Amino acid sequence: MRVLITGATGLIGQEIVRLCHEKGIEVNYLTTRISKIQQTENYKGFHWDPKTQEIDISCFNDVDVIIHLAGATVTKRWTKTYKKEILSSRIEPTKLLIHTLKSIPHNIKQVVSASAIGIYPDSLVNYYDQSYDAYSDAFLGRVVQAWEQAIDGFSELNITVSKIRIGLVLSNRGGALQEMVKPIKIGLGAAFGSGKQWQSWIHIEDLANMFLYVAEKQIHHVFNGVAPNPVSNNELIKTIGKVLNKPVFLPNIPRFFMKLVLGEMHTILFDSQRVSSKKIENKGFYFRFHHLRPALADLLKD
Repeated sequence: MRVLITGATGLIGQEIVRLCHEKGIEVNYLTTRISKIQQTENYKGFHWDPKTQEIDISCFNDVDVIIHLAGATVTKRWTKTYKKEILSSRIEPTKLLIHTLKSIPHNIKQVVSASAIGIYPDSLVNYYDQSYDAYSDAFLGRVVQAWEQAIDGFSELNITVSKIRIGLVLSNRGGALQEMVKPIKIGLGAAFGSGKQWQSWIHIEDLANMFLYVAEKQIHHVFNGVAPNPVSNNELIKTIGKVLNKPVFLPNIPRFFMKLVLGEMHTILFDSQRVSSKKIENKGFYFRFHHLRPALADLLKD
């Protein structure tokens, strides 16, 4: 099996590459930086530029599955210009892949694409699975809807389309968890707002395994990339403190303050989505990290 990965050098992409190599799966990857291109037997880099719609078509040679992760981070201040970048960095690469595959012979049977739980509306009471179709009209909700619609274009090429709606990814190599840990380590940890908002989290190892599981089993559909036991923001912050053996006693940080600091992006910290993992579990996927504390203990161990 050989996979083509977009976004291979990102947080999730690096973990998927590592697992591919453990399993003996060969990897092609696309990068906009020529300096990052490597060529080994099981890890081959190819250049593309979604902004100019250019791509090295040899990237598709011998590839069975595309794992599509490309997209600009949302954890950067949302200026008017950057909001356009968040959207275009998901739509343009997708269009480039589809347009190119229409014009060349290939052996690709499946696309497993990243998506996000931001598609679900903000709610303290709802419990979302993939059948819920009243989508969020907030900025990220609209981005994810457009992203998924673009991804569906692969199905017109008789390619199986699978989407994984990713929640809060916990990793010891970057991402949100490391930013949460910093203030807690120096005794300044605090929950956000009421602290009641749901955080549907997942250990990065489980997420990477989920992408490969869907690819290897050729499972078609939309899955939630979240662990089975979501927690409140209060519980998340307090559990990080317990694992680090640091007290969390400061009052919760008010929403208006974070809006001043972060602008519109502050909604990431306050939106609540309680999301179900049952569908992927019913397909036989096993989570190594079901509960938050063991996941954090694994990631935050010295």
